[in-house]
Amino acid sequence: YTPQDAQKRQFLLDSLPQTESLQEHLMKQLELAGLSESDRQIGELLVGNINDDGYLASSMEEISETAGLDVLHAGDVLHIVQDFNPVGVGARNLRECLLLQLERVGDTESLAYIIVDKHIEKLAGRKYQDLARILKVDPDDVHAAAEQVGRLDPKPGSSYSTEVATYVFPDVLVQKTEGKYVVILNDEQLPRLRISNHYRTLMRAASTTPEVKEYITEKVRAGVFMIKSIQQRQRTLFKIATEIVNVQAAFLDKGLTHLTPLTMSQVADVVSVHETTVSRAVSGKYMKTPSGIFDMKYFFTPGLKTSSGKDISNKTVKDIIAQLIASEDAAHPLSDQEILGKLSEKGINIARRTVAKYRIVLHIPASHMRKTY
Repeated sequence: YTPQDAQKRQFLLDSLPQTESLQEHLMKQLELAGLSESDRQIGELLVGNINDDGYLASSMEEISETAGLDVLHAGDVLHIVQDFNPVGVGARNLRECLLLQLERVGDTESLAYIIVDKHIEKLAGRKYQDLARILKVDPDDVHAAAEQVGRLDPKPGSSYSTEVATYVFPDVLVQKTEGKYVVILNDEQLPRLRISNHYRTLMRAASTTPEVKEYITEKVRAGVFMIKSIQQRQRTLFKIATEIVNVQAAFLDKGLTHLTPLTMSQVADVVSVHETTVSRAVSGKYMKTPSGIFDMKYFFTPGLKTSSGKDISNKTVKDIIAQLIASEDAAHPLSDQEILGKLSEKGINIARRTVAKYRIVLHIPASHMRKTY
């Protein structure tokens, strides 16, 4: 430690960007709104009940009852808060949030406003033909209105998120040397443990009582056990990582379509440990490879057999489904049955419900929700 080190550390801490939270942003606007003291306090209460997405998290009845306020008067103050930026903040639901944004730009007479106001459920279900029939307008006009609504922000407060970025320090490094992948343990984050020389000196000193020597011996034994346990943990992690790299070399070379099915039980048999040991060893661990950084559990995936008898990872199947949907005709999106047929052409035979399950896992809506006109 030196004063220069402390000064450098403080400089780095002071240099960290301090992002303004949504509540802080709203409170600044509240101070400039020219409200009376009592209305300002109501405004503070409302701002305090706005969540990170920008929505009022509690009902006006709950807020008014809790604070002993007149619900109508509190509603008047809410309308003032809803005039703040970001546009749409303070809304009680998605419909109100979108309407606030359309009102801000003067689109209260537009088809988009009418659809959001009266038929938001059909809009969410992309039932454009139904909307055209009900509103007696051209389907192209409904589609254009839907695109206009799609450009609005359903979470106006998200840009003020105070969530702290999470940084990953890989526990295992994989490098390709002379055409072969080499596994290296990244020990930088591990503490450097050793038995203090002070206690060794105490053990040899004639003035040290037997009780103290016994106490030190017990603690040294525990310390040695911890050091050996960490070393054993690292050896186990190295063996597991090496086996993963051996099995997944094609994936590291060619990408997701070559991810090989692998279970923890298989690795446990090779490494000669219990399956639960493998699970504990890779939990929360990351591997840095030439293809990117991966959670070590990513490499463990059940497999399917193709018609040719080849094993294929279910992650690979999900990737194929995603690619098929990404390249589909937007006006005629693929149904789950059609996706099933295309997978069958590739020799991948799974049930239609499995296609639907994988599609849902990929956060891809059903074909009628993906259709555009």
